[in-house]
Amino acid sequence: MKSPRRTTLCCMIIVIYFSQATPNLNLESIVHPLILREHELAGKEPLRQKRAVASSRVAAEEYTVDVEISFENAFFLEPIKTYLNSLSFPIQGNSTDQATTTILSIEVTTVCRPTGNEIWCSCETGYRWPQERCLHNVTCQEHDGFPEGHRCSCLKGLPPKGPFCQLQGDVTLRMSVRLNVGFQQDLKNSSSALYRSYKTDLETAFWKGYSILPGFKLVTVTGFRPGSVVVTYEVKTTTPSPELMRKANDQVMRNLNQTYKMDYNSFQVVTSNETKFTIVPEIIFEGDTVTLMCETEVLSSNVSWHHVERHSDIQNKSRFSVYTFVLNNMTSISRLTIYNITQGDAGEYICKLTLDIFEYESRKKMDVTPIRILATEEMKVTCDNNPVSLNCCSEINVNWSMVEWKQQGKINIPGNSETDTDSGCSRYTLKADGRQCPSRLGGTRVTYVCEFISEHGARGSKSIEVTFTSVANLTITPDPISVSEGQNFSIKCISDVSNYDEVYWNTSAGIKIYPKFYTTKRYADGAESVLTVKTVTREWNGTYHCIFRYKNSYSVATKDVTVYPLPLEPNIMVDPLEATIPCKGSHHFKCCIQENEDYKVTFQMDSLSFLAEKEVNGKQVCYKYNFMASSVSRCPKKFNIFCHFTNAANNSVQSPSMKLNLVPGENIMCQDPIIGVGEPGKVIQKLCQFSSVPSSPGSPTGGIITYKCVGSQWKVKKNDCISAPINSLLQLAKALIKSPYQDAKLPTYLKDLSVSTGKVKHEVSSFPGSLGAIINILDLLSTVPTQVNSEMMTHVLSTVNTILSKPILSTWKVVQQQQTNQSSQLLDSVERFSRALRPEDSTVLSINQTNVQMRSVVIKPGHPKAYKQSFVFSDSDLWGNVAIENCQLGNLQRDSSIVTVAFPTLKTILAQDVPGKNFANSLVMTTTVSHNITLPFSISMTFKNINPSGAVPRCVFWNFDLANHTGGWDSSGCYVNKVDEDSVSCVCDHLTSFSILMSPDSPYPGSLLEILLDIISYIGLCFSILSLAACLVVEAVVWKSVTKNRTSYMRHICIVNIAASLLVADSWFIVAAAIHNHYHPLNETACVAATFFIHFFYLSVFFWMLTLGLMLFYRLVFILHDTSKSIQKTIAFSLGYGCPLVISVITVGATQPQEVYTRKNACWLNWEDTKALLAFVIPALIIVVVNMTITIVVISKILRPSIGDKPSKQEKSSLFQISKSIGVLTPLLGLTWGFGLATVFQGSNAVFHIIFTLLNAFQGLFILLFGCLWDQKVQEALLKKFSLSRWSSQHSKSTSLSSSTPVFSMSSPISRRFNNLFGKTGTYNVSTPETTSSSLENTSSAYSLLN
Repeated sequence: MKSPRRTTLCCMIIVIYFSQATPNLNLESIVHPLILREHELAGKEPLRQKRAVASSRVAAEEYTVDVEISFENAFFLEPIKTYLNSLSFPIQGNSTDQATTTILSIEVTTVCRPTGNEIWCSCETGYRWPQERCLHNVTCQEHDGFPEGHRCSCLKGLPPKGPFCQLQGDVTLRMSVRLNVGFQQDLKNSSSALYRSYKTDLETAFWKGYSILPGFKLVTVTGFRPGSVVVTYEVKTTTPSPELMRKANDQVMRNLNQTYKMDYNSFQVVTSNETKFTIVPEIIFEGDTVTLMCETEVLSSNVSWHHVERHSDIQNKSRFSVYTFVLNNMTSISRLTIYNITQGDAGEYICKLTLDIFEYESRKKMDVTPIRILATEEMKVTCDNNPVSLNCCSEINVNWSMVEWKQQGKINIPGNSETDTDSGCSRYTLKADGRQCPSRLGGTRVTYVCEFISEHGARGSKSIEVTFTSVANLTITPDPISVSEGQNFSIKCISDVSNYDEVYWNTSAGIKIYPKFYTTKRYADGAESVLTVKTVTREWNGTYHCIFRYKNSYSVATKDVTVYPLPLEPNIMVDPLEATIPCKGSHHFKCCIQENEDYKVTFQMDSLSFLAEKEVNGKQVCYKYNFMASSVSRCPKKFNIFCHFTNAANNSVQSPSMKLNLVPGENIMCQDPIIGVGEPGKVIQKLCQFSSVPSSPGSPTGGIITYKCVGSQWKVKKNDCISAPINSLLQLAKALIKSPYQDAKLPTYLKDLSVSTGKVKHEVSSFPGSLGAIINILDLLSTVPTQVNSEMMTHVLSTVNTILSKPILSTWKVVQQQQTNQSSQLLDSVERFSRALRPEDSTVLSINQTNVQMRSVVIKPGHPKAYKQSFVFSDSDLWGNVAIENCQLGNLQRDSSIVTVAFPTLKTILAQDVPGKNFANSLVMTTTVSHNITLPFSISMTFKNINPSGAVPRCVFWNFDLANHTGGWDSSGCYVNKVDEDSVSCVCDHLTSFSILMSPDSPYPGSLLEILLDIISYIGLCFSILSLAACLVVEAVVWKSVTKNRTSYMRHICIVNIAASLLVADSWFIVAAAIHNHYHPLNETACVAATFFIHFFYLSVFFWMLTLGLMLFYRLVFILHDTSKSIQKTIAFSLGYGCPLVISVITVGATQPQEVYTRKNACWLNWEDTKALLAFVIPALIIVVVNMTITIVVISKILRPSIGDKPSKQEKSSLFQISKSIGVLTPLLGLTWGFGLATVFQGSNAVFHIIFTLLNAFQGLFILLFGCLWDQKVQEALLKKFSLSRWSSQHSKSTSLSSSTPVFSMSSPISRRFNNLFGKTGTYNVSTPETTSSSLENTSSAYSLLN
């Protein structure tokens, strides 16, 4: 037998009524289903998801039935709706053996009402006409214009074949309900048994209750949260009416076990897809008026607006307006208007409509964009009547309502505007002529403003600064210019307009003059450019143009320059430089030049003048004169001979002098036809080209060779000859730096230098002069370029690589022996070339040679990567790294280039720091930046450690200003960061050439000695701080007992201030140590403060020690003199705090404005830059010396025997007392700082460092012991304060006895003096009150200062 099948029916009722008659209708019969049409909604709405029912194993099938009912009386509609709403679903229908029918819900979907002659059919809440009905039927007028893709809600006439109003699309209702039971933590755990039990029971009840909703598909419990127990769940269905939702909630309550105590009034529903949310305009600019509108067919005026980012509800106020209304009793509309919107108003907005338990929420994010106008902010316009366009474009192209142009300025130059709506650009075209901007107003600025206005009121503008300049009128030096070579001239070019883009000079051939030859100045009413040539060569002959350019307008003035040939003095080669002639002999003198011009040449000797004889030898022209000694009346005699060259312009030049010595013939021992004659020991110099050194006329040898007469032969003493090819390049280099086109000639010359140097490498190794000439060439050429490209730099380094090769190092040693600074000169030249280097792109430029390597990179804007470069020289077994962090690179100017050059062999030729002591033992790396560095800079370098177990490394740089500007190694601003077996890491705060020095004296960071000194310092400081604090506590406790007389009072005043000052100074010392950290930049303000207070309080310690010493001296020497307590206190405090304050303030005031108050790597007074440390060292050492003197005086006073003393007794006790006095005086008077002198000198033993550190670190402990606790009166006061009364009484008796009995025998005068000093005799009672005579107090209490 077949199992019975259960079918669920959903009746959809359409009601049509007329107003003419009222039929007698039995409502009970109407409720029963009248099936006119039955169809499964396949194709129109998917079949509901089949779901299993707990009581049946057969899945139920769902059907939707449309029931159409017509009424003739309109009054029947509302009773029908009321009745249907009152029904409880599901309703059990007829049952058969085959099936059971259950009615889940009955809903009114469509209502057609007569309107005039038409019938308007509208949908009930939650229903819509299908889209195809809206497209093919005529919609009602008030509902026309529905958006594309949406369904309409009203049609004219009922579609004859259906379908009728359909359910809206599926929605997910986010719901919650409260259970009035206690919350348990297991409900937070989805895998717990309690959670699963709750979820199963609740979902079963929810399924049974919400299955009556139209379009119901699914219900799921999503979680539980505290608040009793709040159940959150989601229902997937079509939008139900509030009445139907309440029925469904009733069903849930009935189907759920009462133990859950569900609160019916706590049901809440949130739906998010019922509301149409629009924002006008779509693109929102700052300043627009923006309208946000929510539309929903849920009729309710309870609408709220919320701004998510601000976490605030929006109310009506100045810029916000909220207006909510119901349109045609069918649509709820809420409009939020924001006036003059700002970027702060951007964000997500929530529109929330509340109806019953339903919350209809819609969200939309709104972006507010500032109006960005793109335009050239500055323009220069020449008043030449040519049209000029100013352009403004909006970054975002919209239909702008208007674009306005305005102008402000001294002159009014209007134009015409034109706006292109497609591109969002506006053009303003203007013309300016000389009448509108005459010369006196040339350079006047006018501000043009373009303003874009949007359709919704936003305004955005951009200002364009336009500088109007009239065409310049130039005036040039009127006088004709005619000069000879070697002379100077200048040309002044004056403009009546001060505004220009560029001023330059060029030749008639269009070649620009090198900028270093002219200067340009701007004035309020004009400008001038002056071309100045200090040494004229023939290349300056021609026509020159002074050009002022403003945009595309050029003003030109022309001047002709005539240059007459005349040899330059350095180019005149004379022979001999010095000659010795017998009184009856003769000698040929000659002056040679490398040109054949028509000069008048004469030789001049004293007042005599002789015409020269011309001799041409190839390109070389020599002028000779044969001097006869007999023409001079007196012999022996010394005088100078010159040759004068006179050209066609009657200008002349004098050659270098030739020295002539007339001597008796019998003294001449050395004779040579080329060198000449001379006496024994005579030293003469000759130009190499006139000596026996091989030379060619076309390319003569350069330099000077020195001879010495030894016995009867001339011996070469010094050879500075320059090989012919190198000499030729040297002469060309000298001519190049005088050339007007030197920058254009430089690339070719550097290439020729590189090639020639490589070819004559063997000659360079043979001639120290050739090496010096190449260095001079590089030095000359490095002053020429403003920019160097990679090809030029390659040629420079190729030349450097040749002269630094190992075969030439022996030649360098010869050069060094001459005490020249050519190695420093070479390094300086390379640095100048490096600073001028401008690589073509931002990639790393790498040049590798055997003896030199280079890396360069251009820093681009943005976030530059850290600069890290490595250098490896396998031939020299050396390597090094350089690193600059990206935070440092961010401080550099845009497009700066960083260049690092490394030299493996340069270390051997640079001067040593201290001969035989410090020597460069690593790579030499030079790092330069193309632009000046204005902010603090830090660079890290790592060098290979050549001698890991030997000498101590020091990080140094080559300071070109040392040793009278010949250069030397300097460690200022550099410190060793880390040392290990393989490498030495250095950090410096500036850029130049770096290396490491190996010093055998000073400990380096991380060494055992430094660690030992640090440990001693910190332990000692801790003990000192505790001891000083204890000392102050003890003094406070016993103060009244130990300050009963004036002397004791002043002594304890000094001790208390010494302890207090030292306590504060030690505390600041620890603060400074905490601030100082090599790995992070110093906190400048904290470091300056720490340094100031350390300086002040340590000086206060010393000056209070001085006060104590002077007080002791006063009591010992001026026994009969008396001074009041107030005067002594005034003097003591003025000396103890006043002097340190004056010194400290003056020091910081004089050095901090230049930021050289503190050291670069420590919080202490600067030494390298300003010697500010002397403001501490000098007062401290003076006080130490004074106190040492006072100590000697005290000891001598003690040792001086009194009348009747027997010096032979108790010597042992006397020595003990002397030792005790020194022990007391040394910490109180700061004598331990005297050991600091031993640590100042280089080579001091480590023992002095350790002793000095020990004594000063534990100074506070010493003061507590010797200055405080050793005092007998302090001991008595403490015992009296803290002992039992009986014991105290006994102790006072014993003390009384001891006070009258000396510890040591009175038979020895030394012992008596010591006992007097420490107050241990009845004669000198330190407790004498001030009522006793002053003379007795001064006499007896002088020694109690130490007690």
